[in-house]
Amino acid sequence: MTPQKLIGLVKIAVAATAASFGLAHSLPAADATLDTARITAITGLNGTLNAAEGDYKVSKPRTDVPIQVDGWTMPPFMGVTSWAAFKPAMPGQVMVMGDLVLFEDEVNAVMSAALDHGLEVTALHNHFFYSDPAVYFMHIGGMGPLETMAGGVKAALDASAKVRAAKAQPAKTFGDAALPATSAVPADALDAVFGAKGTRNSGMEKFVFGRTVTMMGGVTAAGDMGVNTWAAFAGTADNALVDGDFVCKETELQKVLQTLRSRGINIVAIHSHMIEETPRMIFLHYWGRGQAADLAKAVKAALDTQSK
Repeated sequence: MTPQKLIGLVKIAVAATAASFGLAHSLPAADATLDTARITAITGLNGTLNAAEGDYKVSKPRTDVPIQVDGWTMPPFMGVTSWAAFKPAMPGQVMVMGDLVLFEDEVNAVMSAALDHGLEVTALHNHFFYSDPAVYFMHIGGMGPLETMAGGVKAALDASAKVRAAKAQPAKTFGDAALPATSAVPADALDAVFGAKGTRNSGMEKFVFGRTVTMMGGVTAAGDMGVNTWAAFAGTADNALVDGDFVCKETELQKVLQTLRSRGINIVAIHSHMIEETPRMIFLHYWGRGQAADLAKAVKAALDTQSK
């Protein structure tokens, strides 16, 4: 039997197997239509249709607050424009990807709005050094009904505008009360929340929970190599701070973000720390203020959403 005939028989067998299990139509083709007028109506933004790539992109230049980078006032054209691009997906659905230009006091309100309205938040980081005011970029994505995806973009942008309407200039602090000069966190109570004993130092306490990945070449990396979630507490029982880092599988990230934000924990960065690791891991950094026990319960609740 020639190789060509053998390949043909294999193709026939695969097709027959797929049909017998009802797999022939399990992945419907993308819907080629896109209601660009509806996207514009929902988001309130005009866009451009890219016929070659099949997407419709809306944008909003950040012109309400002047942004200086390295002493130079940045025109929106140079990278300070929020945008979202929509593309047909499966029938009745669109995919959206975008990047929102935000100031520090807008980030968490915008993140909550995006998550609450069906979008995913996939990265949060800076694009510049020496920016004044500090400017951050939140990358978003999602797939679902056009109304939901466009509505999520609108809600996120509205959340940003609401913060600026309340205060024209970006805030310089979170606005919380000052922490006491000497820390005395309720360490035993924190241990009880986490079911683990943390490391104590000068009235502060830190918990570290390691995970394991396989790096290129088959080398295992775990907690001491930086593959860990940690939470450090300072202050007192009634006036405390928690800061730390979560390591998340890609499939865990959105639930961890939702859990932390729903409990008032601020997210300050989302990015990768490694390349070519298995499973793929994303790291988020956070900052929270409040009663020590409440902060610990928030972090523990987020930990509990992750696989073991």
